[in-house]
Amino acid sequence: MDKKIGIFYGSTLGTTEGVASQIARKLGVSEADVHNVADVQGDAVTPYDCLLLGSSTWGCGDLQDDWLEYIGKLKQENLGGKYVGLFGCGDSAGYPDSFCDAIGILYDDLSGSGCTFIGAYQPEGYTFDDSKALRDGKFVGLAIDDNNEGNLTEERIDNWVRILREELR
Repeated sequence: MDKKIGIFYGSTLGTTEGVASQIARKLGVSEADVHNVADVQGDAVTPYDCLLLGSSTWGCGDLQDDWLEYIGKLKQENLGGKYVGLFGCGDSAGYPDSFCDAIGILYDDLSGSGCTFIGAYQPEGYTFDDSKALRDGKFVGLAIDDNNEGNLTEERIDNWVRILREELR
C-alpha cells in the first residue's frame, strides 16, 4: 500500500486511542502519524492520502468532545481526492438506540467534502437497536464495543484492516 495514512482520533477515557494504536500497528502506520485531534490543527491532514478518523460516542449519540471543535477545522481543509475511513467506540448495552452514532455524524459532516469514504463494515454479530452510522445496511466504518464485546475487538479490527487494504489498492 503506497498511500500515506494519517490516523486522527478523539478519546476521553482512552478506548478510542487504544483502538487507533491497534489499527496503526496492524497497518504499519508510524506513531508520528497517529494524532489526537485535541492537539492538532486542521491542516495536519494535508500530507496524507488517507485519513482514518476515530471518535467515541457519548451520551445519547454525541461526538467525543475534542471532535466538536476539530470537525469544524477539518471541514475547512481541502479533502478532495482523500480517502476517509471511520472508526468509533460505543456502548451497545447502555445506549442501544445510538450505538456508534459519532461515526455517522462524522460521515454526515464530511459528505460533500470531496473525500471518498472507505471501510464500510457489516453489522453482523453486533447487538444494538439503532445507529446513525448505518447506511444501506452497513456501518459507515468500524464500530467497536470494547465494554460489552471486547472479545471481538481484535477480530473486528483485523477484518476492517483487511477491507481497507483491499479498498486502498
